[in-house]
Amino acid sequence: MFKLQKSFFLLYILFFFKKSYNFAVAILQLNKILMKSKQKHTIYFSKISLFIAILTFICNPVKACILPNDTITYTHKNISADSLSTFNDTCNVLHKVGNVLEHISNTRFHKIMYSSMPLIINSFIAKGQDKHFRGLRNDYLPKFNRHLDDYTQYLPAAVLLGLKLGGEPSRSSWKRMLTSDLFATAIMASIVNSLKYTTSVERPDGSNNKSYPSGHTATAFMTATMLTKEYGDRSPWIGIGAYTVASATGIMRMANNKHWLSDVLMGAGIGILSTELGYYFADLIFKSRGLNNVNNNNTFNRWQNPSFLSLNFQMSLPLGSYPIGINSKFKVSSGCMSALEGAYFFNPYIGVGGRFSVTRASIIVDNTRAENNAFDTWRLGGGVYFSYPLSVRWLVGSKLLVERVRYPDLQNTNYLIDSQHSFSLGTGFSLTFKAHQHYGIRLLVDYDLLPYRTEGKQIRAHSLTFGTAFLITF
Repeated sequence: MFKLQKSFFLLYILFFFKKSYNFAVAILQLNKILMKSKQKHTIYFSKISLFIAILTFICNPVKACILPNDTITYTHKNISADSLSTFNDTCNVLHKVGNVLEHISNTRFHKIMYSSMPLIINSFIAKGQDKHFRGLRNDYLPKFNRHLDDYTQYLPAAVLLGLKLGGEPSRSSWKRMLTSDLFATAIMASIVNSLKYTTSVERPDGSNNKSYPSGHTATAFMTATMLTKEYGDRSPWIGIGAYTVASATGIMRMANNKHWLSDVLMGAGIGILSTELGYYFADLIFKSRGLNNVNNNNTFNRWQNPSFLSLNFQMSLPLGSYPIGINSKFKVSSGCMSALEGAYFFNPYIGVGGRFSVTRASIIVDNTRAENNAFDTWRLGGGVYFSYPLSVRWLVGSKLLVERVRYPDLQNTNYLIDSQHSFSLGTGFSLTFKAHQHYGIRLLVDYDLLPYRTEGKQIRAHSLTFGTAFLITF
């Protein structure tokens, strides 16, 4: 047994110092010791050790020829070459991914789909969290009642007509523009009304069963897209202002308790889709007639600094359960998160920014949900943002945030989850598609490490959120 231990120790020393020849000899010595044993497992191990010894002799002749003085140079060159090769491989992969995405999104059909489908798909995802989002409205804007959204839905169209009547050159002639807009309006109205009468979703205020989708939001995003198509090349602030007004219209529809979040998201998607289709049909009819020399695609710049301001709608999925009291555990239910986020980039790759978010969820104690004890998580913080342009329209990004967290008091099944101010860490991954020069849609996956306090003890909880963001870039 002592000889066996000595052989293993020798193997460890030789392996540590990478003495390949002596390492193989030591394995042969170990094999000789093992063969003297009559136990089945030692005989099996001796066969393996013999195979390793042979493999060591075969695979290491080149290293045996390297002089000791050349070892450092050889190793350094290998490491440098490997690092450079890995970096080049990564760049090549990103370049290929960017080319594929750009090729896919460069057709008219795909541009239309990428502009509207994320909103429509997110509408279906948000269905399960409509009540949580409405709970935020009821807690913080319970008496909000304004009719401004009845007018803001038409504001981009009014600006469009004003600029046109004022003689400002646009993308299309009067005839071509009106044809495009009539097609868009007809498509939008038919889709919205068909869904309203077939789905029969009750409004949050219970006034009728024509909630889904939001007609006001569809109209606002339709007119915003019209204005951006005709005059978006004149100034970036035209597109930014148009979609800001459209987004505000959708938010006011929820604040007025007239629509669920899913209604607004579907309305926004329908509005953009209708305008894109309307202009597509008009282009088929008019071809090059009545079209001014304006090409919005030429205004895209892959290496533009991706500074942005976004409105995020995400679903939170807390991970794991945590002890509370004696023989009990609690976990947080899935919930909703609304956030306002922005960052200023110094170059195409790195910037600084921040996020303000509110998350609504419920507490589950011993697998029993306490719906009446829903609570909110307020977060405000900042950090470093990263971005890489895969192509002209597609970007990948990440971030690292430090945030101040605040929880309200919550009493649940005789256990107190304390109201505390603390700090959290957050990171995430994003994929952005620039639907227009200054408007984009972003897919988000975020991870946060959140603090809780229960009975005076600090707990770190893990949370995963995913969703979409609607952003303006500048």
